[in-house]
Amino acid sequence: MTGCPCGSGRTYDSCCEPFISGQALPPSAEALMRSRYSAFTVKAIDYLYQSRLPDQRVDVNRSMLENWANAAQWQGLEIHSIEGDGPDRTEAIMDFSAHFRMAERKLVHREVATFRREGGRWYYVNGRLGAAAPSGPVRAATAAGRNDPCPCGSGRKFKKCCAAA
Repeated sequence: MTGCPCGSGRTYDSCCEPFISGQALPPSAEALMRSRYSAFTVKAIDYLYQSRLPDQRVDVNRSMLENWANAAQWQGLEIHSIEGDGPDRTEAIMDFSAHFRMAERKLVHREVATFRREGGRWYYVNGRLGAAAPSGPVRAATAAGRNDPCPCGSGRKFKKCCAAA
């Protein structure tokens, strides 16, 4: 058994794997956030798509998510703050950083994300970029179009970088 990529200190099979495999639902927004980070590390793109609020899925570029997950070497998740998470809550806001390496560069994706519980299930709604961490630029995984800068931080257009992989 290996440690869970989300950094909870638990094993993967007792932490995020039951959520990613569909055996259980995350009981909190924090559990959903951690499982989404782990999903990037194990390249569970379907889970990333399904754990997003259904009316927000239209903006998801699945191939871009897959390319980012495949190209990155995930280094760790850091949760800075959580507001509104709890058994009686329906919306939570989380400030987090996902650390990764790509093309020999250390990068950080810092985001303030909104989560919503609907029908007893937590979903990722959307996120806005937070302050850049000192180790690298902030990039959003779901915002790049073909001619936008690549979310990996290479400085090249997405279509010439991770989308071409």
